[in-house]
Amino acid sequence: MTWRAAAVAAVIITVVVYAIGSGVWVSTGSAWYVALEKPAWQPPPWVFGVIWPYNFVVIAVVGSVIAWNAAPGRVVTVLVLLGITVALAIAWAYLFYVPHELTWAAIALTATAALTLPITAIAFAERWWLGALLVPYQVWVALAASLSWGYVAKAVS
Repeated sequence: MTWRAAAVAAVIITVVVYAIGSGVWVSTGSAWYVALEKPAWQPPPWVFGVIWPYNFVVIAVVGSVIAWNAAPGRVVTVLVLLGITVALAIAWAYLFYVPHELTWAAIALTATAALTLPITAIAFAERWWLGALLVPYQVWVALAASLSWGYVAKAVS
């Protein structure tokens, strides 16, 4: 196996871990979540069902194209950042839904949104359409971070 094939495999494995790991703790039907006062800008539930499959597919495609074609330094940067952002996003799911640590969850998701920016920049630098594919994910993660802070604000008031 070449290092590029290994890098593509690492991207795919990371996305699978993201999809499964974030779903382990997310429980939008729990009594706790249903009782939460939602921020006014929270999208309707069907949006989540549309955007997440898109996000997972796009991250896998963009990451794989970068892993196969980009300079080694960029590949390593994307793999490291992707790993960190996935760990933070999974941490958000746990912190938000299990111990209900809303502030720590919001911090984790804000860090995810911030660290996704360089991935998007690298994608644009490699091929404009790769960056364009990641824009909805970038917007979604930023929106999710703002929602997380919205939950913090509602819990405090």
